[in-house]
Amino acid sequence: MEEGIPAELRRDRMLTLVREREFMRVADLSSIFGISEVTVRADLASLADRGVLQRVHGGAMVRDPILRVERSFEEALDEYSAEKAGIGRYAADTVRSGETIILDVGTSTTSIAKALVARSDLSDVTVFTSSLTIALELEPVIPRFTVVITGGTLRPKQHSLVDPMAGFIFDNVHASAAFIGCNGVHPESGVTNVNLPEAEMKRKMVAAAQRTVVVADGSKLGNISVAKVVDLSDIDQLITGPSAPPEVVADLASRGVSVEIAEPEARA
Repeated sequence: MEEGIPAELRRDRMLTLVREREFMRVADLSSIFGISEVTVRADLASLADRGVLQRVHGGAMVRDPILRVERSFEEALDEYSAEKAGIGRYAADTVRSGETIILDVGTSTTSIAKALVARSDLSDVTVFTSSLTIALELEPVIPRFTVVITGGTLRPKQHSLVDPMAGFIFDNVHASAAFIGCNGVHPESGVTNVNLPEAEMKRKMVAAAQRTVVVADGSKLGNISVAKVVDLSDIDQLITGPSAPPEVVADLASRGVSVEIAEPEARA
């Protein structure tokens, strides 16, 4: 019987039990902790909201947190679109005339490109990108902007360019900021991505920039993908949206991550 322990500690112990046994029934947890089944369900719901376990009928089971399936750019485009637009606007507002920046591939970084196009006050901005989509988005602002595409091997799924050859340019570039997309931002596992060649490109972008800004809609927070990009200590800022789980945001902030919540863009 563990009656009377603080709720957060109780939930941590519940999570440990679920991970050890892979599945725990509500009734069993009620008996172990000496609390009502209503309280158990509330605890499990809180843990599920954090993305650390999966609620199933009658109890909870371990959640496979590893995202292994890559979706196409088009499949991801409409999801959290207003939130991504807000993230893009927030990130674009940090760019100043005369800067050199790096824009990674992805739907959130494409939103940055769209927001940069809308900023008529900017000039002499140089953008390095491995995304054909972003290059096309930025084409209308040439010659106010200089747009440099990395070259390399084309990946149709993301309309992106990867090694061989794509990474060479980042070994010879010094940028003010790199805006990096990802599939997961996790308090313990850091920034991860579903595709290994893309992850390697992202690491090169981070190494080439004075400042690293990760842009990720709230659904990415708490997730882990197969390929490590960087540790949390390697990023200067995370820009996300209001769908981000508050518990994960708090955990990231407690580990020294500067987290900014961008307001979604209003849709007509």
